[in-house]
Amino acid sequence: MYIRYEVADRIATITLDRPEAANAQNGELLDQLDAAWVRAAEDDDVAVIVLRGEGKHFSAGHDLKDKSWPDPSKITLDRIYGLESRRYLEYSLRWRNVPKPSIAAVQGRCIAGGLLLCWPCDLIVAADDALFSDPVVLMGIGGVEYHGHTWELGARKAKEILFTGRPVTAEEARQVGMVNKVVPRAELDQQTRELAAQIATMPPFGLRQAKRAVNQTLDVQGFYAAIQSVFDVHQTGHGNALSVNGFPILVRLDDMKANMQ
Repeated sequence: MYIRYEVADRIATITLDRPEAANAQNGELLDQLDAAWVRAAEDDDVAVIVLRGEGKHFSAGHDLKDKSWPDPSKITLDRIYGLESRRYLEYSLRWRNVPKPSIAAVQGRCIAGGLLLCWPCDLIVAADDALFSDPVVLMGIGGVEYHGHTWELGARKAKEILFTGRPVTAEEARQVGMVNKVVPRAELDQQTRELAAQIATMPPFGLRQAKRAVNQTLDVQGFYAAIQSVFDVHQTGHGNALSVNGFPILVRLDDMKANMQ
């Protein structure tokens, strides 16, 4: 199992538990994570959901050695589209729309696919050592599948991190509104739980309606349509990488590994 699930004091804590791989996401981890979200959503004893990562890093993103992918010599764009649509788009949208407040606690590296895990959460508490990045332009792709960049960072900051591949610090992320608060690394779990406990005292129906109101406002502004359409644009990046490099996840792999040191 790559996911731990615990409930106490009306708070469901979902832990990414693959620290030896910096919580990189293989197919099993994502399927187990989705099941944990669904379990928390359906449990009447859960008022708030906390997502955290075990170990030094929140998530290194997609596991570039995931054995659930087809053999690179046999992969086609239609197979990539089907796999990514379910695990990298549908899952993230489902987590975003769970009718309960959610909080992501992020430490260390949160790279590319790691953003698909924290961005769907309603609130983000970041450790002071957290670094957020999406370096997939190195692979000839315009950004990670759940393209929340513009909504989370604003247009110019989104372009900056995509064009350069450089990470955004926790404090930078707080300044542009992507992160709610930055705390010392040693206090991340405690302060996240204190925030969750405070929210858990609020009336559940009121919390549900407040979350729905904000999400629907974003959807009216175009969030949902943009996420769907940019996902299709993302797939053209795979087509480009396939035609040039054989398979996109193999490009500049050493550079990405170096970022995890």
